[in-house]
This record gives sequence, structure tokens and C-alpha cells, in this order.
Amino acid sequence: MLTPLARCGVAAAVLSLTLCIPSPHAHAHSTAASTAAADAGAELVAARAAKAAGARPSGALDFRACPAVEELPSSVRCATLRVPLDYARPDGPRISLTVSRVAATRRGGAARQGALVYNPGGPGASGMFFPLVADLPEWQRIGAAYDLVGYAPRGVGRSAPLSCEDPAVRAKGPTQVPAEPSAAYKQQRVAGAREYARGCAQRAGAALAYYTTLDNVRDLHVLRAALGEEKLTFFGASYGTYLGAVYATVHPGRVRRMVLDSAVDPDPRRIWYVNNLGQAAGFERRWYDFRAWAARHHAAYRLGTTPEAVQASYERVREAVARTPAGGAVGTGELQAAFLQAAYYDDVWPERAAALSAFLAGDAGPLAEQARPDPESAASRENARAVYTAVLCNDAAWPAEWETWDRDNTELARRAPFETWANAFLNLPCAYWPVHGRQQPVAVGARPAPVGAGAAALPRTLIVAAERDGATPYPGALELQRRLGAEAALVTEKGAGAHGVVGGRNDCVDRHVERYLLTGDTSGWRVTCAPHPEPAPVSLDDRAARGTGKVPRALLPPVV
Repeated sequence: MLTPLARCGVAAAVLSLTLCIPSPHAHAHSTAASTAAADAGAELVAARAAKAAGARPSGALDFRACPAVEELPSSVRCATLRVPLDYARPDGPRISLTVSRVAATRRGGAARQGALVYNPGGPGASGMFFPLVADLPEWQRIGAAYDLVGYAPRGVGRSAPLSCEDPAVRAKGPTQVPAEPSAAYKQQRVAGAREYARGCAQRAGAALAYYTTLDNVRDLHVLRAALGEEKLTFFGASYGTYLGAVYATVHPGRVRRMVLDSAVDPDPRRIWYVNNLGQAAGFERRWYDFRAWAARHHAAYRLGTTPEAVQASYERVREAVARTPAGGAVGTGELQAAFLQAAYYDDVWPERAAALSAFLAGDAGPLAEQARPDPESAASRENARAVYTAVLCNDAAWPAEWETWDRDNTELARRAPFETWANAFLNLPCAYWPVHGRQQPVAVGARPAPVGAGAAALPRTLIVAAERDGATPYPGALELQRRLGAEAALVTEKGAGAHGVVGGRNDCVDRHVERYLLTGDTSGWRVTCAPHPEPAPVSLDDRAARGTGKVPRALLPPVV
């Protein structure tokens, strides 16, 4: 029972964390014992993979043409990695993880430096697309030196896929979500959260407990070995930064280089409930940034000359789709989800502003096109939500009483209404999670007792963050740097807030990352880059409004 945390209000939870942590002894003995057994099992499996990789030039993984379902070009090769479901039973039931790779091009005579493994976050996102960046100009020098390796973490895609409900249920729309939830609506969402948690247990059974960050770390440890790499070179974004930070804590001697982009605050007292509360203010800032941008371009969009006027235009659209869904499928829930994207990525600002403008001028088509859920992707969205929920719920204790959630989020919504309640309801199944004896969050940066041959000092790492990021607020990057120590460098994109900084948005940031990956050197403990240019106002008829055409940087967890 999580009674100490359940009695905490939001002010205490955010400002006085030490008062709000559930007793660490509730499952400490059994959790510590099972963690030690699982870690030992991971070492055994990794050693076996390393031995197999050493016995063949191509490594332990058999890379071949990718299955058609992956929708990857012939230049990308795919393989399957077998890992234990439960690492405490290394010879027990196994699951298969899908892996993708483009070999180092060695363009320009570059020497191969090994494999660069990518995790795009979520949790619940697949990195199978990552090798495609080899063809992008900003990745060519890195792709010349490294095999670019992506994978689908456990539960994601074809990697022992997790599901908690019938995807067809999620595909139905429109969804009408009140701007200010009533008591009756809140109880509907409580009932839905309970039902969702039950669905996870019914569909996954005993396997549900093994979708955790620590199990993802163990999988990454085995993947490193199977690739024939003595040490891991890793690029993680968003949740991938937490995965990388935990890996670096558990296996510091197995890290070669590590780029952590858009950092999650790894303080174990914030994993995950308090971190999710902290997103509310961040999303509110980014929602303001979008409105301020639209106001500056009133001549193009006619949404108003101030952020407040743009908000009023948005509210008119919201009220209209609450009465008559756009295109018959876009209600207030779909509208909210579409505009949350604007709080993540400024790339979408022109097309979102143009859709609002067109709607107010009598054309609902652009808004319906942008916000309507794609029935063909319903299964992948449900899968992403299931993995996101399972990992976060399993990783740590959450308040078990609805009264705590209601009090905390009611207070937050007064000053950050844009995304507070949607975020709360997304995570609410964790209050009713059916897995007992959940994980104790790892104290990132602390040095545990040596594990196998991996005990050593952590080498230089590189953290990258945008100062106004809403999904992973900037203080998290400062906390991660503090915990990783003096060898952790931080590159800050000043005045910007797009989530996922590396890979084409900011040339200054990309130069720092490229230099680090190619040479291991950083430019200093803390350096800054000017913000990338804001998007130009364009019409929906301009193809630039459809995005950059580049590989997506992250797959967001669904918003409900």
C-alpha cells in the first residue's frame, strides 16, 4: 500500500520530495534479491552472446533482408535477438527482439568505430527506422564510422508485443473531452483506468511484470554483446535518456560513448509520478510559445495578434468540434492530441495554425485530416500505449488513491490547464496496477557493487537539451549531469523547446554531437547553442507545411 505518497499533495510532492516517498522497505528484500538474480542472469546471457559473436565475423546476430512488415528498404538488414523473459531464469522462456542495421559506409576512408545503438524513447517507441538516417546529410560522417543499429524494445512492434485492449476500441471516434472535467467525468476515467489495468493483466498474464526499465537495460546489455561490442556506444532520446542513464549506472565499464538527448529527470524520487506532474508547466510554456508564434504571424493565419487572442480562436474551434465533430471523427479529444504535437515539435506549427485558420473560415477538411486517428495505425498506437503504461507502472510506486491524483492535478490545472488532465488520465492505470512488488527506481549515478567484468569508471558522456522543452523540462538535464558526474558534458539549445534536439534541427548541436561520437571529445562542461530558426508561416498548399520529410525523431506515447 502506497499510503505515504498517497497522502501527499502536489505542493509537497513537487517541492518537498523527501516527505512524499513511500517506504523503501515495503518490498526491499524481495526486490533486491530478484534484482540481483536477474542481473546475474543478464551477465550470463551477455557472456554467451559475446562468445557467439566472437565465433563468427558477423557477430551473433544473423542480419538478413527485413520482413515486409517492417517497411524498410533493402539497404537495411534485420535480425532477431533471443533474450529471457525473466532474467532471473536465464534458461527459462525466451522472447524475440527485432533489430535493424545499416553497416558503416566507411565513406571517405573513415575507420569503423563499432555499432551505434539507438533508442527513441516512449517507452513504447520502436527504433527500427533509425538506420534510415544514414542517408541524411547530418548523419553521413557518423554513418561512415558506425554501424547504425535500431531495435524494437521488449513489448514493442514484433518484439513480444504487449497489448492491453482491443485496438479497434481505441480507433473509434470522435472522443469528447471536457475542458474542465466534472466529478462524474472523472469517475468515468477512473473506471476506464481500472479496466485498462485489468486488460493489461488479462492479456499479458505473468509476463506483465517483466516490462521494466531494468529489463530494458538487461536487453541492451545482451544486444551490445551480440553485436560483438565490448562496450556500448548509445544514443537515447527522451525516455531513452533514462534507459541510458540506468545502463551507465549499472554497467559503467561497459559504456564507450553515450549521447542523451532531451533528458528525463532521473531523480528516483521523481520516477515517475512527480516527473509527470512536472510536465504540466512545461507543456503550458510550449503551448504559449505556439500561440505567441501564431500571433506574430496574424497576417498569415488571422488567429489574433496576441497569445490570448489565439487562445480564444482555439477555444472557438474546440467548442465547434464539441458540437459537431470535424469530418465526423475529430472531437475535443482528437483536437487536444493533435495540438499536443505543437507542444512537442515546432515543425508542425505552420500546419496546425493553418488548420485552425481554415476551420474558422469554414473549411474543416485540414483539421480533420491532421487530427483524425488513422485506423490502420490503431494497433501500433495501442501497442505503444500498453508498453508506455507497463514500463512506467512497473518501474516505481504510484499513488494508489484517486483523491491524491485529483488534488494534485486540480491544483496544477489552475495554472497549467493545457495538458494537465490529459496527462493525468493517461497515467492513471498506474494507480490500479495489478503487479505487486514493483521496482525501486535505480539511483542514477550511484555506483553499485561491481557486476561481472563491467565495473569501472563511467567515461565521458554528452547530454543535449532544449531550454524550453515541455516533455522533458530542462531541470532534468541539469540533474542528470549532476548525477553522472564531472565527465558528463551538457549542450543546451537556448530559447528553444522542440523535443529531440539532435539530427537536423540545429547545426551547432549536431556539430557537438558529431565531434563527440567521432572523437570522444566535448567542447566543455556546459556549452550553449543559439536556437534553431522558428518555422516560417506557410499555407496548407505549401508542401513545407507537411513537415521536413525527415525520419521522425521519436514516437510519442498516445494521449487519451
